[in-house]
Amino acid sequence: MESFAEPNEVEKPENSAPSGALAGSSQPVETPPVEARPKEVRSDKTRSDNTLTDETKQSKYPKWRPPLSKLAILPAQLWRFGWLQALSCLFPGLIFLGLAAAHLIWKHFDPPIARYDALLIYVILVQIAFIVFKLETWRELLVICAFHLIGLALEIFKTHIGSWSYPDPGIVKLAGVPIFSGFMYASVGSYICQAFRRFDLRINRFHWIGVSLLAVAAYANFYTHHWIPDLRWWIAAGFLIALVPSKIFFTVGKERYWMPAALSFILIGTFLWLAENAATFLGAWAYPNQLHGWEMVHVGKLGSWSLLVTLSFVLVAAVKVWEGKFYPDAHGFVTSEDSDGD
Repeated sequence: MESFAEPNEVEKPENSAPSGALAGSSQPVETPPVEARPKEVRSDKTRSDNTLTDETKQSKYPKWRPPLSKLAILPAQLWRFGWLQALSCLFPGLIFLGLAAAHLIWKHFDPPIARYDALLIYVILVQIAFIVFKLETWRELLVICAFHLIGLALEIFKTHIGSWSYPDPGIVKLAGVPIFSGFMYASVGSYICQAFRRFDLRINRFHWIGVSLLAVAAYANFYTHHWIPDLRWWIAAGFLIALVPSKIFFTVGKERYWMPAALSFILIGTFLWLAENAATFLGAWAYPNQLHGWEMVHVGKLGSWSLLVTLSFVLVAAVKVWEGKFYPDAHGFVTSEDSDGD
């Protein structure tokens, strides 16, 4: 470390003539004192300020790592992951709870109200509770309602051509479809909204134009494949290509992970297919082969649900991008850039 002279001391040069000596004179000339620089002292306050500055430059998110990269904490992380998933599925879970309760009540009793109408009242109360207890924002509610309408339109078309039916009576129906059925589609949007918040989701390299066009094509194919060739597998291939570079980053506990976006859609579609089996078992609706006894839903529906998930995801992601533009704390949920999820 460099040392400095004390304020009242003057270092004398060695083996050199005084700088102020006259030529040819043996009398030294007094050199004016040079003000010495005091020793630099770093206070604790300076250190803490520098540390604080360094900390503020760090990301507020924990460092991400690929899944299963830290086996020692795997059991605890799986438990946390499952718990967060259960909380994200709260709206769908409450709908299935209502379906199960209605199935048992109307099987053993004869209430004065139709089962479908009672379910409509129930799901409306659930949706109101989500807003009152701030489990969903008004912006998210608008997206969920949009998906409700999209799903209800699909239900009306599919029941009209005989793809499935709602055999029970009910007063509040639209073109033979109970209004509560739209909430089952809306529950998918609710799950995605909850997952964004609870897992602190970030999506990078998400190519809006391509994915949005494919999502619209997937929804249109549910209608058009009755008259023209079914294009779902071509659309699915397009999704895989468009989503190859995209990653979804998520937080579990203090750890940050990522997975391919395409994989997440397939996983959600798989769980929706399982949920559809449970819903048909509880009599929410019935396919033609289930009218005389319950049978498992064809595994081909798994691909249909995976494609339908993309539409709800695009709707929710659009809101997140809008929030990122107008609300600073929501910046960066969904980007087309190559980021690390922070």
